[in-house]
Amino acid sequence: MKKLLDLTFIVSMTFFHTGCSKSDDAPVLSSEVPAVYKKIYGATSITSDGNFVYIKTKDLPDHKSPYYPSTNALYEAYSGTTFAGKAFVKNPNSIIEQSATIKIPLNPAINASHTATPLGPIGIALNGVPFFNQYAGPNQPLTSEMESFDKYYGHPQQSGVYHYHVEPLYLTTVKTTKSGLLGFLLDGFPVYGPKEENGTDVTNSSLDVYHGHTHATVDFPNGIYHYHFTTEAPYLNGNGFYGTPGTITQ
Repeated sequence: MKKLLDLTFIVSMTFFHTGCSKSDDAPVLSSEVPAVYKKIYGATSITSDGNFVYIKTKDLPDHKSPYYPSTNALYEAYSGTTFAGKAFVKNPNSIIEQSATIKIPLNPAINASHTATPLGPIGIALNGVPFFNQYAGPNQPLTSEMESFDKYYGHPQQSGVYHYHVEPLYLTTVKTTKSGLLGFLLDGFPVYGPKEENGTDVTNSSLDVYHGHTHATVDFPNGIYHYHFTTEAPYLNGNGFYGTPGTITQ
């Protein structure tokens, strides 16, 4: 079997380690947290100090995957097609519970330096799974890794960090919609699906080089800069963060 390895594990191990707390912990919300962050249902806790929002996660996807151990209730063998019509080929890794805290600005703002997104986690999805950028390794496209994405377009790297590089299909087809809020990047700006709220497809040509644009959304009626997933590279993020990124720590 072709061996598929995600080189981002080297970076991710800095941010994640195997957790040992119970997997059914309910989210804990402080009174200072805006209501929109309550949509991150996969967090184990969400708090704020008035400047940043702190989101804790175990990175356990709430959907079935062949990357769960066969003894897990969410294990499901898969042999179909995946992103870009590729035939699925399972990589040798397995989902391992993590323990991480994502710190993002409560009031995100543009940063003229637009720092590049790193390998490893660059944001968090509503189900507590991290977003990764468009690379399998330093300047290496995802082309050869796409076949290892499961039917919901995610996969784990060598230290067991399950993640999405492309549209998180479980969220866009089961939990919300193709135009719905899907999560946040580390700079605090929200991430939306591959369609606008009026049903039109989002294409790279309608986004800036950071893979986003500004207008009102259901969640932010006064307007906000936000990212979109698209079917073409860079899928989620282009030349860097639009704002100043926060951090991910153990």
